[in-house]
Amino acid sequence: VNRPKVNLNRERRLEVKRRRKMSGLKEGRTDLGTVHRERVTLVVDGSHFAVDPATFTAHPNTMLGRMFGPARQHNFTRPNGKGEYELTEGISASIFQVILNFYQTGVMRCPDGVSVSELREACDYLCINFSASTVKCRDLSALLHELSNYGARRQFEGFLEELVVPAMVSCAQGGERECHIVVLADDDIVDWDEEHPPPMGEEYSQILYSSKLYRFFKYIENRDVAKTLLKERGLKNIRIGIEGYPTYKEKVKRRPGGRSEVIYNYVQRPFIQLSWEKEEGKSRHVDFQCVRSKSVPNLAVPGEGGGGGAAWGGTMPSPQVDELDRLNGPAPSQLPQTATNES
Repeated sequence: VNRPKVNLNRERRLEVKRRRKMSGLKEGRTDLGTVHRERVTLVVDGSHFAVDPATFTAHPNTMLGRMFGPARQHNFTRPNGKGEYELTEGISASIFQVILNFYQTGVMRCPDGVSVSELREACDYLCINFSASTVKCRDLSALLHELSNYGARRQFEGFLEELVVPAMVSCAQGGERECHIVVLADDDIVDWDEEHPPPMGEEYSQILYSSKLYRFFKYIENRDVAKTLLKERGLKNIRIGIEGYPTYKEKVKRRPGGRSEVIYNYVQRPFIQLSWEKEEGKSRHVDFQCVRSKSVPNLAVPGEGGGGGAAWGGTMPSPQVDELDRLNGPAPSQLPQTATNES
């Protein structure tokens, strides 16, 4: 009586086991993506790359991760007529192949012949972290150079807000439209003689005491990075270099005639020269209409003679020459003498 019941339970267990097995097989195939995995085609520099969008969305903080994540879901990222996604110009196919390694393995291995500088620019555009942990390169000099440029930019951004901008604001509040900044070391001592100051012009410089900024400007590459950043911030006529700055008086020489010559001790220190003047060209333009003329407006002075013609009373005064005519014309002695008109 109980035997058919046992067979029925066995069949049920086999059926449940069979269903679980089939469900597990389907899940496995879905995980492997051999059948149902989606692929998108990216066109980079004329080359086509078929990539699973999940590879990009695994890094949501990058530009491609955002493009194929929420932006694609909300129809912000659209393909072309062929269903392909075109990446902006300026990134070569060899560079993009290296970048794909980052999305697949987390590390970009830069092979020989691929520019590290171009790779860094592409990483900046695609919002990918460019660091020693994400980039492996055989050319260590090129890699370290790009890391130094990146570090110098971030460091100067701090110097700009903390030291340079307050100096420029001080000049602007005084009505100036340009600024000359000298960077001294923390232990530099400036002791000028009030009776015998250094040559004119030094007193108008803004002085910054910062050994860190002084060491930063020691490298010409850092000065180039700083100049690029200042240009991006809208400043003009930027000059960054090294110049001599007077610190203290060494001696005074007496010259014939009672004139004294002061000799100062000079140290080589970095300087920054920049401007924010809007009407720069007009400030240096001379409006000749505003130059006072020295010429006589009325050269003919009527005399007392009779007759219908004009009469000259005495000799006509010699016309005075304008300063600009004096530079370009003949000397006054070479000018023709004016004749008198006898009545």
